[in-house]
Amino acid sequence: MTHAHRKLLALTSAAILTSALLTACSSDALTTTADGLTVVTVGGGGSVFDTPLMVADQNGYFRKQGLKLKFVTLTASIGPAALQSNSVQFFDSSPTGFVTSHAKGLPQIAVGTDGLGNPLGLVVGEEFARAHHLTEKTPAAQVAKALAGSTGGASSANTKAEAAIFLNAQGVDADKKITWVTLPSPAADKAALKSNQIDWFVTSEPIPLQIQSDGDGVLVADPFKVPAWSAAEAGYGQIVVTRKNYASEHPDIVRKFATAVQQATAYMHEHLKDSNDRTVLKAARKLLKGMPDDVVQRSLRQADWPEDDSMDAAGWKKTLTFLQSLGTLPAGVKVTSEDWTNKYLP
Repeated sequence: MTHAHRKLLALTSAAILTSALLTACSSDALTTTADGLTVVTVGGGGSVFDTPLMVADQNGYFRKQGLKLKFVTLTASIGPAALQSNSVQFFDSSPTGFVTSHAKGLPQIAVGTDGLGNPLGLVVGEEFARAHHLTEKTPAAQVAKALAGSTGGASSANTKAEAAIFLNAQGVDADKKITWVTLPSPAADKAALKSNQIDWFVTSEPIPLQIQSDGDGVLVADPFKVPAWSAAEAGYGQIVVTRKNYASEHPDIVRKFATAVQQATAYMHEHLKDSNDRTVLKAARKLLKGMPDDVVQRSLRQADWPEDDSMDAAGWKKTLTFLQSLGTLPAGVKVTSEDWTNKYLP
């Protein structure tokens, strides 16, 4: 084969590959099952906030809408790119992730909120808890006072800032009174706590409750004890996001998906009131595998689940105020009515 022929073959192969990738990423390429259901691939972090998706699947809400759920676990950094490439059609996103994507100019739109508040936990090591006489029932002011002069772990700018909000509100200067150790992940936080390299850390549930269940630490602060982490003050905790062009090209699918998710959050809102009701727990187990049931159940109750997934300007203002207080958003970023909509909700 001559050099010219090899070059032509390479160019032809590249063109075929590019065409295939574009076809795979086309928003027009819909997949259906043998029984006529439209497959929707949805990304999420695999946290407690993705439970509505599992409830909608378990209770048949997606099937009733003619949809088949395919859930894939994605990190916050990968999710927006997967959405843009149509690897997923929807992404269950944190407001931080959505606003950051918006600041980068990604044409994405929020079509519902499926979780409220921040189910965070501050967990201290067993030795630290004994030395300072801390229990889960210790008042917030006493907890903060005990943390002054301690070593805290931080695996993200957000969780460090969320811890600082709690401490500063109780009169403990988080910058001056805490020695911070930067760690790569909540799992690393957990390991450092167990080995006494740090005294405490903050992260999303269920990790803090799991640590307490395992006997390796004590949960000393949560949204019930820290109002700034609650839905009343922090606003939206999780939102359903899709691409703007996908929504305009497939409004029927977006409407069906948003309807099923709202049915799920309404179900959770009602059924989590009954401590003997295990139906939501059953769905959540699919996400939080290996976690004790009491840890999963308590984690679910640390967030709020809306009866109605609609959003409004006041809700976004509250959410942005909270996010801006963390100091982790791009400067000057705004969310307008062009970035979210309720028109796909029932």
